[in-house]
Amino acid sequence: MTANAPSPQLQAVAPADSLTSKAIRRFFRHKLAVFGLIVLLTLIALAIFAPFLSRHSPNDLNLRAMRQPPSMEHWLGTDGTGRDIWARILYAGRISLSVGLVAVSISMIVGGIIGSVAGFVGGKTDMLLMRLTDMVMTFPSLVVIIVVAAAMGPSVYNAMIVIGLLTWPSIARLVRSQFLTLREQQFVLAARSIGVSRRDIAFKHIFPNTVSTIAVAVTIGVASVILLEASLSFLGLGVQAPTPSWGNMLRDAQSLNILEAMPWIWLPPGIMIALAVVSINFIGDGLRDALDPRSNL
Repeated sequence: MTANAPSPQLQAVAPADSLTSKAIRRFFRHKLAVFGLIVLLTLIALAIFAPFLSRHSPNDLNLRAMRQPPSMEHWLGTDGTGRDIWARILYAGRISLSVGLVAVSISMIVGGIIGSVAGFVGGKTDMLLMRLTDMVMTFPSLVVIIVVAAAMGPSVYNAMIVIGLLTWPSIARLVRSQFLTLREQQFVLAARSIGVSRRDIAFKHIFPNTVSTIAVAVTIGVASVILLEASLSFLGLGVQAPTPSWGNMLRDAQSLNILEAMPWIWLPPGIMIALAVVSINFIGDGLRDALDPRSNL
């Protein structure tokens, strides 16, 4: 080996670094994805630093200040019991974003395990797991979640568990399709030919190549879960008072009088839900294009 020749370690690492750097560049060239990332990071920062950004507690009642419009004292006004809406919006972000993250994590673990086993093992195991997946997918998810949440009792933890355990089929089918495709690729056949164990082939060779696809699905799944949590909380089956979430803050807007005359009560949580969902979808689109090697971005 000559003095100027790169070491084998550098030769092995360079392509991976190159692919990673190209993916990062493609992502940051996607203007909507960058905008979504900035918005999402802003929402997360507002939730984290909520105690420092509000002068009021989100649960303090002030019956003398019921349904007041925005003012210097209450930047976004007050709700039907005199609670500061700005403070509740900030603290509600902690709950809504946490529910999205935890529920999607549960969904990803369950769906990832079922999909990888079905795609890698195949045969009767694949058939049984996919029939189970198809059965779960035939149920109207929102209706089932409402029924289960009502049976288990409304709470933030039950909302996380119920949503996570009933939204895994799409991830399972996605992971299975990736495993079915990748297990016939040349690098997998080569690993089998040199005696690599089935477990190592599944978890060291195939699964890492599905991470990019799963990342996109999980990102978009967080947006869907935030909407589901908002729906449950709006119906009274999700996060319970006095704990604020963007969904249960909208519950006060069921009156036509509030909808017409007091937009400061329902407009802020509605805007926050829309911003979170749209920004996460933009990030998902950017990840999909960035992780696609055929992308021209």
